[in-house]
Amino acid sequence: MSTKIHAMVDALGNPLAFLLTPGQAHDLEGADAFLPQMQADTLLADKAFDADKRVIEPLLNAGKTPVIPSMPGRKQPRPYDRDLFKARHLIENFFCKLKQFRALATRYDKRAVNFLAGVYAAAIFIWLN
Repeated sequence: MSTKIHAMVDALGNPLAFLLTPGQAHDLEGADAFLPQMQADTLLADKAFDADKRVIEPLLNAGKTPVIPSMPGRKQPRPYDRDLFKARHLIENFFCKLKQFRALATRYDKRAVNFLAGVYAAAIFIWLN
């Protein structure tokens, strides 16, 4: 049994929102939950979010800029700002900070709601530092 943590961070790498899904769930489930509430003008995401109907088109219709590299098998690669994409390391840094909390890294909690509460508690500590 595994759990996937989907997170959204701001431009400074501070956590804004979380979602837990089963480990076998695709990353787009997190996008479906976060995109309607996203207030930023630009979304930096990895190749897993290269989905026209679920991610790219809703962002463009909302007047937001997707900075998402194309999947290798895409026939028509979409251009993206490579320099801006380098700032995506902030989400990776956040997950590294989250893994410093042993109970989260090893998933001691049996219930998902308790695990999510631990994620929120760790996020509070990260925000305060």
